[in-house]
Amino acid sequence: MKLQFAMDTLTTEAALELAAAAAPHVDILELGTPLIKAAGLSAVTAIKKAHPDKIVFADLKTMDAGELEADTAFEAGADLVTVLGLAGDSTIVGAVKAAKKHGKGIVADLIGVPNKAERAKQVTELGVEFVEMHAGLDEQAEDGFTFETLLQEGEASGVAFSVAGGISAKTIASVQKSGAQVAVAGSAIYSAPDVGAAAAELRAAIN
Repeated sequence: MKLQFAMDTLTTEAALELAAAAAPHVDILELGTPLIKAAGLSAVTAIKKAHPDKIVFADLKTMDAGELEADTAFEAGADLVTVLGLAGDSTIVGAVKAAKKHGKGIVADLIGVPNKAERAKQVTELGVEFVEMHAGLDEQAEDGFTFETLLQEGEASGVAFSVAGGISAKTIASVQKSGAQVAVAGSAIYSAPDVGAAAAELRAAIN
């Protein structure tokens, strides 16, 4: 199982600092949506230039103009780009077309999708690399949210999936047990006093 570090900072400089500390222990460097909105796709280029050996993940959360937005992100240096699972099939197909052109991949982020397992199967048939079983920061704060639901939906989907939303050193073993291909950790790393040590702890918890 790969380890993905979601950097939800707001400047390229901060992202470069975080990436430098965590890179030895992670496989995928994710530029979070707030970062891309604040700094632009030049942040993607900067991270890829600094870490050419890492998979760079641009969390665009595209809802429309799939081919155009994905194409632009791939040209900036992204290896994986997200399209929302809530988007129309034509948007996802367009993004996949751009990915094939560049030899890269599209990830369908299922944040907000009511039946994640069902939609996961549908978008996989449309050509996405994998789906992301994702609970956002707002959803995690809601009453009744349980991390286990994400894992159950991933297992039920029967397709390649990652898990994002509240992953920590205590929960990452259960993510691997669920069959996830990628565990996405954000605040567990970037909010830690020692970013490198936090990333190393998560890496050590993966068998």
